[in-house]
Amino acid sequence: MHVPRIGIVGGGPGGLMTAYMLQKFANRPLVVTLFEASPRLGGKILTPQFDRLPIRYEAGAAEFYDYSQFDDDPLKELIMELGLPIRPMGGPSVVMNGQILENWDDIREQLGSSAYQSLVQFDRRAKDRMTPQEFYHSDNPEGTTELVEEKRFDALLTTVAEPTARGYIEKMIHSDLATEPAQTSIGYGLQNYLMNDPAYMHLYGIEGGNERLVQELAARIDAVIRLQSPVQSVERVGRRLRIASTHQGVPSEDEFDFVVIALPHNRLNTVAYRGEALEAALRSHHAHYDFPAHYLRITILFEQPFWRNSCTDSYWMLDKFGGCCLYDESSRDPNITHGVLGWLLAGQAAEEMSDSSDEELLAQALDSLPSFLESGRHSMLEGRVHRWIGAVNAIPGGLQVQNLDRRHQPEPLDHPNLFVVGDYLFDSTLNGVLDSAQYVASWLAARLTSYSESDT
Repeated sequence: MHVPRIGIVGGGPGGLMTAYMLQKFANRPLVVTLFEASPRLGGKILTPQFDRLPIRYEAGAAEFYDYSQFDDDPLKELIMELGLPIRPMGGPSVVMNGQILENWDDIREQLGSSAYQSLVQFDRRAKDRMTPQEFYHSDNPEGTTELVEEKRFDALLTTVAEPTARGYIEKMIHSDLATEPAQTSIGYGLQNYLMNDPAYMHLYGIEGGNERLVQELAARIDAVIRLQSPVQSVERVGRRLRIASTHQGVPSEDEFDFVVIALPHNRLNTVAYRGEALEAALRSHHAHYDFPAHYLRITILFEQPFWRNSCTDSYWMLDKFGGCCLYDESSRDPNITHGVLGWLLAGQAAEEMSDSSDEELLAQALDSLPSFLESGRHSMLEGRVHRWIGAVNAIPGGLQVQNLDRRHQPEPLDHPNLFVVGDYLFDSTLNGVLDSAQYVASWLAARLTSYSESDT
């Protein structure tokens, strides 16, 4: 009996989740080969340590979204299945003009009654426009061919006439959007505003580091894993698909029955897709989702968590760099006595500042601390910078939402055995990349039920 060969390009969350789900769903032996260009697996899930002390911090994906209050939550179920403990995260505070705003009373007292009234009105309009159940189903898992509303989110923000209130909203959601209001849709802007309300969503992290998810997946998949093996090209050869790659400068060619491209959108074009039909299809696929958004992470280790007397949340929003998220990374591990703060910069600020040196960025992060925390900057021990430029999407799903088959199979006529997996097809989250991986894995498993070497 012919044992199908599956090639997966990309060793990030999408590739690992696809391999894991395919192993669960398939009812026959498989030979899976996973190609990763870098020396490590995990992509945007990265939990490194400082040099001076063995203290971890999140350098990539900071948290997971919890939708279990509504219905199925495949990502949370996967994390539970892998036996990984989780820790809830919360942070309602916004620091504006050196003041901590934790609730509506703080907003009215610090920003004034006019700004307060404008914010209450916007909040009511947002919730009338998208209920919690609609928020949960906003990615429309069945797929549609409807056009995303042509107006951008900034058009909705212009209805907030009071400038202080408008600035508050922009700064509160900037790090979630990873872009500017004029570069994203009204629907995506509203999702990222409403996600701050616990009636819509909760957040959590994995105890011991989010990268434990990657490690558990890698340990459980039965696959040949080729690290430091960038893929140069994919092409159809007869009934199979050929992957050309290199490892330490040595070229290699492998043929597969099925190929899954599980690369982030900004890495899709690093592979040459040979053949007129395939090249045109992947070029069109890339263009459909080409709305780059940006992150920049600055993380600093301090002698102690000097901010705890003022801010006890897992994170809070700061009105610097157009609006950034400030994570208490040390809150992830209650056993450490040192303090770790992580700045998550986004959008235009992240893109423009990414060319600065690490030293310059660390200095700017320290300068951004509000006045009531300035004294703590002198206890800095070490700092790290991680750049994620173009790593997420400003309009995930594209301007015209495609059905699920079309999203995942760019060229179904001559290349029905080539699939793509990615968070950019859904909502630019780890939840979305799992939805994508599950869809392709279940589709592939169904195809493999009666697949033979003679199939096209």
